[in-house]
Amino acid sequence: MLQAPGRHMTPLHMTTNRSVDFFDAQFQQQAHGHDFALNPFERAALSHLRGRVLDFGCGMGNLAFEAARQGCSVLALDASPAAVAHIRQRAGAERLPVEAVRADLRDHPLDEDFDAVVCIGLLMFFDCPTALRVLAQLQARVRAGGIAVVNVLVEGTTYLDMFDAEGHCLFARSELEGRFDGWDILHAELRDFEAPGGRTKSFATVIARKAIRKPGIAPGPTPRHDDLPA
Repeated sequence: MLQAPGRHMTPLHMTTNRSVDFFDAQFQQQAHGHDFALNPFERAALSHLRGRVLDFGCGMGNLAFEAARQGCSVLALDASPAAVAHIRQRAGAERLPVEAVRADLRDHPLDEDFDAVVCIGLLMFFDCPTALRVLAQLQARVRAGGIAVVNVLVEGTTYLDMFDAEGHCLFARSELEGRFDGWDILHAELRDFEAPGGRTKSFATVIARKAIRKPGIAPGPTPRHDDLPA
């Protein structure tokens, strides 16, 4: 198994709880150490990002800044004060089109559509009904022909230190891909990473394109492309 990735797995409670404290402290350490490298999930997502991008649970904004450098305009949302402050400072210093907003993403309203929506390492910090509702909201905000990149922890994960006992949801191992029925699945995988104490983080990742429907034509079978680099 690979080493556990260092990307945000950002909790979204605006009130203080264990998960927010856990990641806010981690983000402060990352900023102090200038630890801005993309993890494997972010690297896989980057080449698919175009136009207007939503990074939902953006953490330190590493992916948001790389997307901005390749011409995207990015709205970056997170619950962590440390992360949002860092992104705002860095966006100003580097003159990049990244807007950072602190938000409770359990019920944060989205009032625009996007060419790409990214949600990496986030939804499992909600209870399951909320996670599925937010996923549906994100899917609805992807423009026809646009891209969704979603990554979650799944059943088989044994490292749970960052979770509140009653505030998390481990997806079934095939559930995330099933939630993209009717989309063009560009990439789907299950991947395990080593975690502290000999435990495991098991992730599911889906990168999918929203179908463009022609009036009067019924959708055909959903094509499948596993074309991402290893």
